[in-house]
Amino acid sequence: MHRIPIHALACSVLALLGSQAQAAAELSTQTVATGLEHPWALAFLPDGRYLVTERPGRMRTVEAGGRLNAPLKGLPAIAAAGQGGLLDVVLDSDFASNRQLYFCFSEPGQGADRGKNSTALAKAQLSADAGSLENVQILFSQRPKIDSALHFGCRIVERKVNGKPDGSLFLTLGERYKAMQEAQNLQTHLGKIVRVNKDGSVPRDNPFAGRPDALAEIWSYGHRNSQGAALGPGDELWMTEHGPQGGDELNRIEPGKNYGWPVITYGENYGGGKIGAGITEKTGMEQPRHYWVPSIATSGLAYLSSERYGVAWKGSFITGALKGMQLQRLQIADGRVTATEVLLPRLGQRVRDVRQGPDGLLYLLTDSSNGQLMRVLATP
Repeated sequence: MHRIPIHALACSVLALLGSQAQAAAELSTQTVATGLEHPWALAFLPDGRYLVTERPGRMRTVEAGGRLNAPLKGLPAIAAAGQGGLLDVVLDSDFASNRQLYFCFSEPGQGADRGKNSTALAKAQLSADAGSLENVQILFSQRPKIDSALHFGCRIVERKVNGKPDGSLFLTLGERYKAMQEAQNLQTHLGKIVRVNKDGSVPRDNPFAGRPDALAEIWSYGHRNSQGAALGPGDELWMTEHGPQGGDELNRIEPGKNYGWPVITYGENYGGGKIGAGITEKTGMEQPRHYWVPSIATSGLAYLSSERYGVAWKGSFITGALKGMQLQRLQIADGRVTATEVLLPRLGQRVRDVRQGPDGLLYLLTDSSNGQLMRVLATP
């Protein structure tokens, strides 16, 4: 039976609620580093340095004081064009002892796939001097490869169960724009979230494992282009994805579920006009927990577990906005978005990534040829 969840509220209603959600403190930003070329993802090293990816195909450490170190050696070949390049990076939960990390990138095709590309997930170890990647291994490559420079997805999340890592990784995958119908096809990886073990094998309890009509890595499907993902309350996977013209979404991801793209959407074609039948709901397809019309171009998602911005903010999601050039806070209760709030409305820069640091503060990366790493401060 189809249900229309209460949480699929009109954006105007949530905006009104958000306007009543008072910030615990005034926010400001502090620039940590500049000179990054289209930075895409941020990780925090145990020694206080930062690890940053740059879309043109570089990964580098940044000193706590902001100095950029030379790019790391040892990266695989990367198809850096359009939206593609070196994208997400996350540290293994045991990085302090094993120095292992995971990164995803647009992988160039070889042989019959020359001229094509797809999203790939790799693991490596950061060398003792933090100058190179060692023991690089490709864990997963999206199939099929496509001649496209768009919609790579490429956010990585280490899965946890009961607060402990279970040895597997989630990876978001775009439908590559020109193949949007494939998001509904369980025999391709396009427009999916996949789950693989840290050695590249497929977990036996994946929802489609053992089915001859589906790829075993698939965790959920019907996605467009997710560039934000994080574990939320109860270690559940949440993600944001870009809509077309309107219809950006926040979704809580459940195994085996269909999130509708391109059959249902709150967006429309660029320049106007309905997508498909122009419907927003259908039996068997999940509704978003929140959607944005017009689009803010969501990118980067953090779950705020600290109280550095006040107790009321703890347990909120913070999303970046490329087009909106801001942050937004989404207040969550019982799996529903109960209020939204615009943060840093005069930032004036495209926000590519948002992370909570070890100090409990938010950090963000801005997307430009002179991108910045910023710290978000609260002024009592």
